[in-house]
Amino acid sequence: MTNGPLTSTSRGPIDIGLESTGVSFSAQGGRVEEAFELALSELAQCIVPMHGAPSLLIEGGVYRGCWLESTASISTEVLSRFAPDVARATHELYAREISPDGLLPFRISESGPDYWHLQIVSPLARSVWRMYQMGVGDSAYLRTMYDAMTANDEWIAAHRDSRGTGGVEAFCTFDTGHDLSPRFWNLPHATPDRDPSEWNREIAALPLVAPDMTANVACQRAYLALIAAELGLDSTLWEQRHEASVSALFDQCFDPGDRFFYDRDALENLVRVQSDVLLRVLSCEIGDDEFFDSALREYVLCSRKFLARYGFTSLAMDDPRFDHDMLGNSWGGPTNFLTMLRAPDAFELHERHAELAALSLPLISAAEQFTTFPQSVSPWTGKAAYTGSYSPAILWYLDTIERLFGIMPRPTGETWFTGLLPWNMDDGEDTTSTTYTRKIGNRRIRLTNEKSSSTVTIDGAEYLRFPHGIRVIASEGSLEPVAIVGMLPHRVHGVLTIAGSSVTVDVGPNQRLTIENGSLTSQRSGSFIPVSY
Repeated sequence: MTNGPLTSTSRGPIDIGLESTGVSFSAQGGRVEEAFELALSELAQCIVPMHGAPSLLIEGGVYRGCWLESTASISTEVLSRFAPDVARATHELYAREISPDGLLPFRISESGPDYWHLQIVSPLARSVWRMYQMGVGDSAYLRTMYDAMTANDEWIAAHRDSRGTGGVEAFCTFDTGHDLSPRFWNLPHATPDRDPSEWNREIAALPLVAPDMTANVACQRAYLALIAAELGLDSTLWEQRHEASVSALFDQCFDPGDRFFYDRDALENLVRVQSDVLLRVLSCEIGDDEFFDSALREYVLCSRKFLARYGFTSLAMDDPRFDHDMLGNSWGGPTNFLTMLRAPDAFELHERHAELAALSLPLISAAEQFTTFPQSVSPWTGKAAYTGSYSPAILWYLDTIERLFGIMPRPTGETWFTGLLPWNMDDGEDTTSTTYTRKIGNRRIRLTNEKSSSTVTIDGAEYLRFPHGIRVIASEGSLEPVAIVGMLPHRVHGVLTIAGSSVTVDVGPNQRLTIENGSLTSQRSGSFIPVSY
């Protein structure tokens, strides 16, 4: 990692992307609009020419490069909604730089690609598939990325399952990016001689069967199956490999007593460190609704475990090894924005939209005080901690503004209009209204949220009006509303008006009501899981 300031003379690729997508955001009251503008300005600093690519997304701050675990996967996926050309170029550079024996670089920097270790967390294949669905990439892009990811999967299977468990092994701390986490205490940061196929054989505990790496490969394989089918290839082998990876994950890493995932060391001991590995696994689409809800109650939404005042901690708060030093790059305590950026993939898969909104709002409030977007914050105060101009934090902010107060196009073809408002955690000024715009096809859409209701206009003409606290889901192409979802911890009452026709709304938290022939019908009953103590 090379330290040094990033420079940028303009918002070039970002302004081009905003022009093409039509995205804009404004607010009355509070400092949320200022934070949004800061995010865009700092994001521009994270898009630079590098290694033959005219515009590449980098991690930012002290990290002058593009990392596979974050920048090239989940961050690029979010970026594709705001600067699609940069997102595609970032992926394609990774495919071009695959090693001769099939390993994707863990990082691409000014000096070129690096292959010292794996560093896999967010599944690349899911981001590729979603960007293809959104029209960011075409069939040629899909095939290029598929071939690269297939080769990478074969490399991992050949070199990272020395014990034949079917899981994926960590040889060092950097394989997971979990710097300073107690799960890797007394183990090396890097592989010997920077050889990703070797581990230090003088350490009895190595290698570890790692739950987050195993879950990553499981999720990769599920999406490689979808991509193979789309390309007209046989998806059966990928489906079988996905099932085998999930089985290995539970056989090797899951403790049914604790209902938690741990590393298993070479001595067959579980490394009983409760870290954000749990949320990493859940974000890789492991487990059904009941399993996820249980994890929320016992761990994720428990204020003794991971739910702090500001976001999710990287280590359970009741662990005496918790790192209270917020000034460094630590996954042993602080709230890291990468954790928050990955969280929607777990929560929304299991229809826990209202819980995700509730735990995100305090960090939106904290960001109003940022002078730069950090890698991490203090879970107690929300104050910026390590480094700045950090693209995962910036993209978490842009994603959450759009997800909770804006117009979000979905890979499924749906469009979400969400009627919430930011609120202030301390004594600052509350936001009284927000306005978000985006182009959908050739139409310019505007969503205005106020304290009691939200309004959607299409090309200046009012189309929708709905009560505060719900999300309206519109169909692909026509933007016809097809459903609503309750986004608050309590029931929402009011009137939904579509093109002049009105219907009474009574919707519970996470409940989904379908809209058909001017009436609302419950498609999914809802509930809300509160904080546990």
